[in-house]
Amino acid sequence: MQIKVLGCSGGIGGRARTTALLVDDDILIDAGTGVADLEQQALARIDHIFLTHSHVDHIASIPLMLDSVGPLRRRPLTLHGQADTLDILREHLFNWKIWPDFTRIPDETRPYLVMQNLRPGAPVDLGGRSFTAVPVEHTVPAVGYVVTGGRGSLAFSGDMAESEAFWEAVNACADLRYLLIETTFPDEQAELSRLSGHLCPSMLAAQLARLKARPEIYITHLMPGQETAIMKEIQGHLPGTPPRALGRGQVFRL
Repeated sequence: MQIKVLGCSGGIGGRARTTALLVDDDILIDAGTGVADLEQQALARIDHIFLTHSHVDHIASIPLMLDSVGPLRRRPLTLHGQADTLDILREHLFNWKIWPDFTRIPDETRPYLVMQNLRPGAPVDLGGRSFTAVPVEHTVPAVGYVVTGGRGSLAFSGDMAESEAFWEAVNACADLRYLLIETTFPDEQAELSRLSGHLCPSMLAAQLARLKARPEIYITHLMPGQETAIMKEIQGHLPGTPPRALGRGQVFRL
């Protein structure tokens, strides 16, 4: 299994792309603006999208992707998400006002999109690749994921604040090789971090104190223009072997 980072920024501008991880060539975890860099044929090969939550920086490419390659597909694209997340998308996005309802296009018997309820804690196996959603705390219903292939596991926090269930799942993962965890704001914006359901470096350090394994740790969702300052603060809180910043184009193999 190969996981390629298409986007991992907390915003846009220049080379910044928002969250999207491409698993092999047919699965996405989130579908932020990084997906738009794929060629049309690559977009058409994506059969499944696993969502962490409903915020626009994590779903931005889904509407345009369906519009662009829906007619090229042989079967519907499956969107996996918690029931609350999928309900938000039905009500506020695929509602014929913001965007057409692709679960009914070209018709209800041959739609471009199907939505599949995801139950946290229940693994979804796709050709030997396992995706387990884990509840996390955020401002809307949200999950992270534990992704397992033939050579270990990767944990991805998505957007999260302090989240006990996430650490229980991560610490129960015996073959954890990589941890991708968000840190969005610097410490001087700790109050904004709390209000918006994100982490800052001091909060990250407190969360990582719960981690029992020793995986490679990468920081995602850094705000554009503040990446260097945030990573310097993280290094100050976690001297010795501090986490590294996740990079667009980075590849993990499991």
